[in-house]
Amino acid sequence: MSALHAIIFDFDGVIANSERLHLLAFQQTLDGTPLTLSTDAYYAHYLGFDDHGVFRQLARDQGQVLDERTLDALVTAKGHRYDALAAAGEMLFPGAADFIRAAAARVPVAVASGAQTHEIDDVLGKAGLRAHFLAVVGADQTPNSKPAPDPYLEAFARLGRITGRTLLPSRTVAIEDSRWGLESARAAGLRTVAVATTYPAEALTAHAELVVGGLDGLDLDALEQLCAR
Repeated sequence: MSALHAIIFDFDGVIANSERLHLLAFQQTLDGTPLTLSTDAYYAHYLGFDDHGVFRQLARDQGQVLDERTLDALVTAKGHRYDALAAAGEMLFPGAADFIRAAAARVPVAVASGAQTHEIDDVLGKAGLRAHFLAVVGADQTPNSKPAPDPYLEAFARLGRITGRTLLPSRTVAIEDSRWGLESARAAGLRTVAVATTYPAEALTAHAELVVGGLDGLDLDALEQLCAR
């Protein structure tokens, strides 16, 4: 077996250029409520959370109280708005599809994301890529979202069960675009690679073992070398 055992991708900001759509969906959902979410605040403080986490933390930060019924209603409304925005067309980053196909031909691959599973499946399905992933773990499938390790732990465990192989966390690479995601991957014991698609490279170097511009600038041999160290 090669030094590289598996790859687990984040979704938004790594495979799909959809963070701007999530932000717009949040902003549209919050219109007419006491809560506000600016572009700067989203990228600085909230991007790493799942939908429930964004609304919950936003309310705390702005001195508001959300009961569970209101929180669930906001999450549902945001999901509908995101779906409508996403229906506009292609969201994949350049080179993402080619890298995913090459990676899946070499090692088992999965997704561990703060997005909803149906959102991930929809984009990957339309791009003809869903069959390449042995597991897709969305925010609706784990009790805690990033930066907790739960999404990566679940995706890693599923890859082991599905392949029947003894995979090692230290030889499994997580590809992320934010420090929250990188913290999650590190807490799960995985090797960390960052793509500078959402944040500048200098903001990620302290949190990742390797930083590249995007999947189009990533080489599988570099991941082999990373895991062999």
